[in-house]
Amino acid sequence: MKNTWSLVDTFFDKYNLVDHHIKSYNDFINNKIQSIIDITEPITLEQGGYTVRTGKIKVEKPYAKEADGSKSSICPKEARLRNLTYSTHLYLEMALDNKEEEKEFEMVPIGELPLMLKSDYCHLKGLNEEQLIRAGEDPLDPGGYFIVNGSERAVVTMEEIAPNKFILERIGDVNERRAKAAITSIKSGFRAKIALEYKKPRKSGVFLRISFPYVPGEIPLVTLLRALGLSTDQQIITAISDEFDYQMVIADDIQVSDSGLKLSSKAMENLTEEEREEYLQKSAIKFIGNRVAKGMAEEYRIKRAEDIIDRYLLPHIGIENDKREKKAIYLAEMTEMLLQVIFEEREPHDKDHYTNKRLRVSGDLMEDLFRVAFTNLTRDISYQLDRTVYRGKELSIKQATRADVLTDTIKHAIATGNWVGGRAGVSQLLDRTSYMGTLSHLRRVVSPLSRTQPHFEARDLHPTQFGKVCPNETPEGPNCGLVKNLALMCKISEGSDANEIVNIIKEMNIVEQVIK
Repeated sequence: MKNTWSLVDTFFDKYNLVDHHIKSYNDFINNKIQSIIDITEPITLEQGGYTVRTGKIKVEKPYAKEADGSKSSICPKEARLRNLTYSTHLYLEMALDNKEEEKEFEMVPIGELPLMLKSDYCHLKGLNEEQLIRAGEDPLDPGGYFIVNGSERAVVTMEEIAPNKFILERIGDVNERRAKAAITSIKSGFRAKIALEYKKPRKSGVFLRISFPYVPGEIPLVTLLRALGLSTDQQIITAISDEFDYQMVIADDIQVSDSGLKLSSKAMENLTEEEREEYLQKSAIKFIGNRVAKGMAEEYRIKRAEDIIDRYLLPHIGIENDKREKKAIYLAEMTEMLLQVIFEEREPHDKDHYTNKRLRVSGDLMEDLFRVAFTNLTRDISYQLDRTVYRGKELSIKQATRADVLTDTIKHAIATGNWVGGRAGVSQLLDRTSYMGTLSHLRRVVSPLSRTQPHFEARDLHPTQFGKVCPNETPEGPNCGLVKNLALMCKISEGSDANEIVNIIKEMNIVEQVIK
């Protein structure tokens, strides 16, 4: 027992109880903000050919602007007493270029960002016990929360299904022969939900249908695979499976979906194999175009369909048109595994297994919020510059940048808990009834499932939660099992860049043909 407690003491000498929030926020403020700015599309003005170029972000430690215009350093205690927001000030290098010349960068204030206590830019960072007492802080206070308008707000860890990974699930009983493969594909903050479903058609129809963003309803999987480049019947069937039973299902779907494409056998008679493939692919794209831009010109319908396939279908694989073949292979693999579930050769995935879950901590959630806030700011800058050009006045990037746009968006979300994406209760008033209550609140994990639905399996204690989630601490009533707490010695690992891993494997010459 003595050795156990010494192990616990050693663990907490190295790690803080709210390390997952602080490290995540530090990564957000040091790296993610700059990457969001770098990938944001540049602002261009049609009139005059002006372009706004952005550079490096600069983060200043918290200070307060007094009534006389002076600036004074502010500590968390003062922010609480004066009902202020404890926030950093963001400055961005910006230049307004025209067609003739590139201007020099100037530092432009773009807004304020609420700062997490004990993070890298906090005045309390690195202070010893005596210094913390002098600053009016409790030395045992772990940090990991925000102060907005004098109120202490905690951003709660959100539990969600693992993104960029498809989950197979059976719908109803085995005899019903219905199953679904769903994936949430994420690229640069954009979330695309793709669902592939197998069900017996009511009348003459296809078994496999797929839905993805910006395409109304469901479309036959075979049609989408044709549009992605697997244009011939043989390519589609062999890409999905070598099993005869599966091939028969796909062959039936091909026959029915081809009638929906209204393919003309006379038009294909005199075509070469390459021309035939191109004709089939174009017909499939036209079919999707009729769904997304009905009644428009044919050229626009085709362009719109191609744009939606590239941007909104499995964006994590890539949004360039040369990634269509990879998307087709991914969907074919997904289809084979779905058919294995239907033919009872594979068990469906367990959605409550912790391998299929991910925890989104404060840094990830702040990243989503900042991306939306910065997009709003760029739109506002574009509007202000357009208005200035229209009035014939001299352009100034500093005057066109209204810092309140970014500040208010972020501050309002943390102050109310209403986050981007329609989620509510993401940030909550920090529980200060007791010290244990505060620690418990900062280590809370919330599931997005509805409280009014039973969700019996989701509320159960899953064996894979052992050592990760506390088996005891959960509220009674409607939130039971959906609101959890991290186990005492649980440490959340940070995600890794997939490209770095691929490069390391390539350098080691392991399974080279698979990576290619």
